[in-house]
Amino acid sequence: MLMGRVFSRPEKFRVYPPLIVKEMDKIGLQSVGIVSLLVLFMGAVVAIQTASNIESGWIPRWTIGYTTRQSIILEFSSTVVCLIISGKVGSNIASEIGTMRISDQIDALDIMGINSASYLILPKIIAAVFIIPFLVLLAMFVGVAGGASIAILSGNVSFSDFEYGAQYDFRIWDVAYSVIKTLFFAFIMTSVSSYHGYNTHGGALEVGQSSTRAVVYSIVIILVADFLLTQLLLL
Repeated sequence: MLMGRVFSRPEKFRVYPPLIVKEMDKIGLQSVGIVSLLVLFMGAVVAIQTASNIESGWIPRWTIGYTTRQSIILEFSSTVVCLIISGKVGSNIASEIGTMRISDQIDALDIMGINSASYLILPKIIAAVFIIPFLVLLAMFVGVAGGASIAILSGNVSFSDFEYGAQYDFRIWDVAYSVIKTLFFAFIMTSVSSYHGYNTHGGALEVGQSSTRAVVYSIVIILVADFLLTQLLLL
C-alpha cells in the first residue's frame, strides 16, 4: 500500500530532480570510501586464501586470479557491498523519516496536500537504483586490483599468471548478473527502510528501534532475494 502511494503521480515533477541528485550524493558518493576500502581488503583476503590452499603442483598458479575475479564479481561486489550499504544507508533513511514522523513534519506535508510518501521516499528509491550499480562496478575493479596487488607483492603469483587467470573464461554475463541483482537490492534496502521510518510512532527511542528493524529486515530480504535471483539467473 505504501509503495502504491510512493509511485502515484506526483503533484510537481520539477521538484523531484534536485531531491534525486541530493539523495544520489548521500547514498552513492558518500559511500565510495567505505565500499572501496571494503572490497580492497576483501579481494586481498580472497587472493591470499586461494594462494594458501594451492599447494599441489596439479593446480596452476593462475587459479588465484581466476578465483579472485569470480568471487568478487559474482558475489562480493554485489551482495556483500549492498549488505554494507544497507546498514549505512538503511539506518540513515529510517531515522531521517522516523524523526520527521514523530516531529509531525509528515503530517504537515499531508495537511498541505502533498503526497508525503512520494515526496520523501521516491527520490531515495530512484537515486539508489541509479547510483548503487555504479558502486558495484567500482567495487569489481577495486576488489580485483586489491587481490592482484597483494598476490603479486607477496610473491604468490606473477603478474602474467594473475592476469591470465583474471581473463580466463571471462563472461560479460557475470557482470550483468551482479548488476541485475544490485537493482533489486537497491530497491529493497530503500523501500524497506523507508517503510519502517514512515511508520514510526512514539519518540526518540522508537526511532532507534525503527532504524534497527530497517537494517535487519533489509539484510534478511536481500539474502532471500539473492538466493532467488541466483536460482533464476544462473541455473
